Amino acid sequence: MELESLIETAAGGGASDLHLEAGMPAAVRVRGALQVSGEPIPPRALAEIARRLIGEEQWPVFLERHSFDLSKTIRGVRCRINILQTSRGIGMAIRLLSSFQATVEKLNLHPDLKKLVKNTHGLILVSGPTGSGKSSTLAALIQEINLTETRHIVTVESPIEYTFRPRRAYIRQREVGRDTPSFEQALLDALREDPDVLMVGEMRDPETMRLTLSASETGHLVLATVHSSSCAEALQRVASAFPAEIQGAVCAQLADCLVAVISQRLRFRPDLNIRVPECEILMATHAVKNFIRNRDFFKIISAIETGADHGMWGFQRYSKWLETRTHLFIPGQNSEPPDSEPSETALVALPLPAAVAAPKTERKSRISPPASGAPEGHRIEIEPIEGEFGKILKKPE
Repeated sequence: MELESLIETAAGGGASDLHLEAGMPAAVRVRGALQVSGEPIPPRALAEIARRLIGEEQWPVFLERHSFDLSKTIRGVRCRINILQTSRGIGMAIRLLSSFQATVEKLNLHPDLKKLVKNTHGLILVSGPTGSGKSSTLAALIQEINLTETRHIVTVESPIEYTFRPRRAYIRQREVGRDTPSFEQALLDALREDPDVLMVGEMRDPETMRLTLSASETGHLVLATVHSSSCAEALQRVASAFPAEIQGAVCAQLADCLVAVISQRLRFRPDLNIRVPECEILMATHAVKNFIRNRDFFKIISAIETGADHGMWGFQRYSKWLETRTHLFIPGQNSEPPDSEPSETALVALPLPAAVAAPKTERKSRISPPASGAPEGHRIEIEPIEGEFGKILKKPE
């Protein structure tokens, strides 16, 4: 089995994720739907690939933690790879990152998001569920600074997903585990490195959140991600990560430094055959800051609905804006080099010709429905059908 061929095939089919599991067929996620095809993967072959990716030096770390994160460019595709131990053996979850440099235009985000990075200090949170494009949005905001302003940017990521080519900005990227032992140590170091902008890949624990809030209070613009489904939930999640006796002080600190919260999810557009981000945007007005200080997070929802004059967007209003938008970027059309400047020629005017419509493709897997009368939660059997992955897996060594 060749990992390179699997990734090349998945990328060619427009997949966003590739899943490999010992004793199971390969699975890909295309436009949000999971497709399974091919022959079961031999456990020994997958273990050999995992060991080669991790390297002999870091292999004992994987054996101790039973998981390992890394990023790597394979066959021209930038991949974020999570290697994990499962009941069957070793498995891999591989995120295939976009081949173009993320920008606000190329991600089809609202142009008003560019105004957020004009701030010289404060905290910008990007939230959303797993796989909603938080890292891409964060990269687009960093790239906007890189193309327009001369600032010192320090990123702390685990692992590095998007690599930046410095344009006007001076950019340093640090990967946890390779360039620094932890997010905490990297944030402590960053305060001594004269940054103008600090990007935190993910706020996972209270100590990382505390240092992130402190950095945003000391004259730095800080961008960070957090897992949540709405802006209010993102703020509540940060506050509730701390002990109850200090949550009041944390909320006051959060209110003082907050610039904005962006919560996003992806919606498939059948007419364009792509997924576009739908956003909820919360701006830190005086009223919103008071809600945060008093921990009245439930009032933030109504503040977003009535805050259009302040640049706020609810999911419903943002969705209507997307439907009326006349230009959208379609990956693969008028492609540019990964580090090229954003260009208006890369935008495709709507309505699009019929050739752009989503082609009808044959499903690569068949799902058998549960038998009549089966109780809820009955196991669904997935029967793989021979496809491109099967040919790769059966390729003689």
